[in-house]
Amino acid sequence: MAMDRFNRIFALHKQLAGARVPVSCGQLEARLECSRATVIRAIRDLRGYLRAPIEYDRERNGYYYSRGPDGRIFELPGLWFTPAELHALLTCQQLLHGIQPGLLDEHLAPLRARIDELLRTQRVVRGPLERRVRVLTVARRMPAAAIFSPVASALLQRRRLRLLYHSRSTDNQSERAVSPQRLVHYRDNWYLDAWDHGKEALRTFSVDRVRAVTPSSERALDVDETELHELLASGYGIFAGRAQATAVLRFSARAARWVAEEEWHARQRGAWLPDGRYQLEVPYSDPRELMMDVLRHGEGVEVLGPPALREAIRARLATALGNYES
Repeated sequence: MAMDRFNRIFALHKQLAGARVPVSCGQLEARLECSRATVIRAIRDLRGYLRAPIEYDRERNGYYYSRGPDGRIFELPGLWFTPAELHALLTCQQLLHGIQPGLLDEHLAPLRARIDELLRTQRVVRGPLERRVRVLTVARRMPAAAIFSPVASALLQRRRLRLLYHSRSTDNQSERAVSPQRLVHYRDNWYLDAWDHGKEALRTFSVDRVRAVTPSSERALDVDETELHELLASGYGIFAGRAQATAVLRFSARAARWVAEEEWHARQRGAWLPDGRYQLEVPYSDPRELMMDVLRHGEGVEVLGPPALREAIRARLATALGNYES
């Protein structure tokens, strides 16, 4: 089977790296299943693009790798990908840029340049990915790079932070000393799960509400992963807290076409009803986000329980209806 140019370079490397004596051009033609001119091009590419130390032994009429100062044979760069993998990497970078412009751009720039170089060895045109890959966002709130970068750095370096934080719910601003635990990208927005040393509890902070950040040299407190998950991921959505109740939702046959294939919670339970409707049970702690998701289905869903959640939804709908009464 014919090889493309990229894979032929890789095959040439394997032949030279595994040879104990110089390999003739004729042997390479046979092993790579190509012409002499193609072998010469592959040698040129391997030398030029990947800086391989290929030497020619006139006496033995063959090519070989010269060894380095430490006696080792040349190895390909640590990142060696197929054409499909290279394009996948570029696509992932484009998606990452769409999620948070500026995030890791400085660190990924050398990798992008290297990928471009590798793509040129096989004459593959990368093309403008921004025209081919779209990341659509809804109600995104962008944190400033001057805030996001030090938060991310402290998280990875396991250092504490001092935040000047403005709470939407209380409309108050406060200083918080925290140990960052993880960054969460949820519904097009960034959140920081952290141990709040003043509250002595785990809290979730909306990164776009951080008004100032001061990194500390003090090492961050590490919270056990199990406890972190139980306190911040067992409830519904972004709101923290252990699940205290289970919502029982019954969706119309039409709404069920979508909801039955959705994951609202890792511990949800769903079942089709005989008449084509769908019943979903979802654990939650704080009902605010769950109520928003229920209300967006309008007449396509009914809350069967608990009674407090059913009444809260009924009151919301009554208030909304009042906005349309003259």
